[in-house]
Amino acid sequence: MDSQTIRILLNGEAVAITGLAPTTSLLAWLRGARGLTGTKEGCNEGDCGACTVMVGELADDPADAPRLYAVNACIRFLPTLDGKAVFTVEHLRSLAGGALHPVQQAMVDCHGSQCGFCTPGFAMSLWALYEDCHAQGEAAAGADPARIRSALAGNLCRCTGYRPIVEAGERMFDAPLRLLDRKRLRSALLALRRDHTLAFDHEGCRFVAPRTLDELLALRSRHPTATLLAGSTDVSLWVNKGLRRLDTLIHTGEVAALRAIVPHAGGLRIGAAASLTAAFAAIVRLYPELAELWERFASPPVRNAGTLGGNVANGSPIGDSMPALIALGARVVLASVRGRRSLALEDFYLDYLKKDLAADEVVEAIELPPPIPARHLRSWKLAKRFDSDISAVCAGFALELRAGTIHAPRIAFGGMAATPKRATATEAALAGRPWDEATLAAAQRALANDFTPLDDLRASAGYRRRAAAGLLARFFLETRPDAPLAAVQTRAFAAQDLASSRP
Repeated sequence: MDSQTIRILLNGEAVAITGLAPTTSLLAWLRGARGLTGTKEGCNEGDCGACTVMVGELADDPADAPRLYAVNACIRFLPTLDGKAVFTVEHLRSLAGGALHPVQQAMVDCHGSQCGFCTPGFAMSLWALYEDCHAQGEAAAGADPARIRSALAGNLCRCTGYRPIVEAGERMFDAPLRLLDRKRLRSALLALRRDHTLAFDHEGCRFVAPRTLDELLALRSRHPTATLLAGSTDVSLWVNKGLRRLDTLIHTGEVAALRAIVPHAGGLRIGAAASLTAAFAAIVRLYPELAELWERFASPPVRNAGTLGGNVANGSPIGDSMPALIALGARVVLASVRGRRSLALEDFYLDYLKKDLAADEVVEAIELPPPIPARHLRSWKLAKRFDSDISAVCAGFALELRAGTIHAPRIAFGGMAATPKRATATEAALAGRPWDEATLAAAQRALANDFTPLDDLRASAGYRRRAAAGLLARFFLETRPDAPLAAVQTRAFAAQDLASSRP
């Protein structure tokens, strides 16, 4: 197979692609080169869902059924789909023999479309849910409204509203079955398997997708200024919005060792290229207290493409995974041709977007410790929207209670400083003291000394200070030794509105 040729399965047809810039988005190629205009361009940054498509790829064990998941075509660079399948909204009628697919028919029957611009994206997100429910043997009962709303968290509608679309998500299971043939898909994907590295140049831009960790480290050593590309949910915006030229891209997604999620010393070791969906599924199995954070982290298409390692390596002060990981005591493993080193995650961040990461190093993995029975853990995010929004404040809390006394408190915040940061003064005010209202008040006073937040479009500094103190109070109410409140009693939204995240 030519290393200069990208090969994908498009709506069931094998397609060979050459002569394109490595930063060409899937959306631009679908609409411009293939004339598949059902996939729409709205925000061009992965927020509106108008460009949603389905991707299929071989499972880690190729003998298993392929994985299917929704992604945003506008922020997916085309070369990262080499060897994978892409399905657009035009394919749905093929599955139904030229008629409307059950997803589409349900949208019609429930009046789920007005102007229609957002409709293809909604249909694709619902199709992903439809296929998933059938694959999991859950189609007979259908999907509950909370799960449907969760599946649609990355899709925006400005005219119809969500009620009829959610109703369509319930009704689509009532029609005769129309499923993708996964056995046929598996055979087609096996024919596209690459046994060597995809590497090509176009007008001075270079794209390389190493297949082993050693190859990746060697490339990083030779090209220390190259852009490391994982899920492209952030890097793609440098191109789409910042109009940046990226001369060399090293894609980490084909390195199997970086996608692995394995037990480690009673906890977890999550490879840097594991998707946010896979990573959080494993994290929540170990720490079910983080299910709400998983639910509110971006949207399903973004979580399906983005990686936990990318979120950590990005170093954004508003990255939602870091406060909880820091509170847990997570460590980051860095690798280069010179060897490996491990450091506490909070020590990885030096200043705004500045990390303790040498030019020849890559993030190899994130390691989580095992659960501690006496430890209480919570993480909450405050944003203007419940779903798919940037944090104003994100907090991670952990402490152990022994006979009512606080041990090993760990508190971290995002959105309060130039980096995700531990609240060390607050921790000192808690350690060794009884977990009561007097200690809470002292910790809230100390919190004011830990951070000097900024005013910006998401929140004022004053709001952030008050909100952080309020989240600490919420943590106290749920974990105090005397009459702790259940989580449902401290939520501002109805419990039934939170989809049950399934590890």
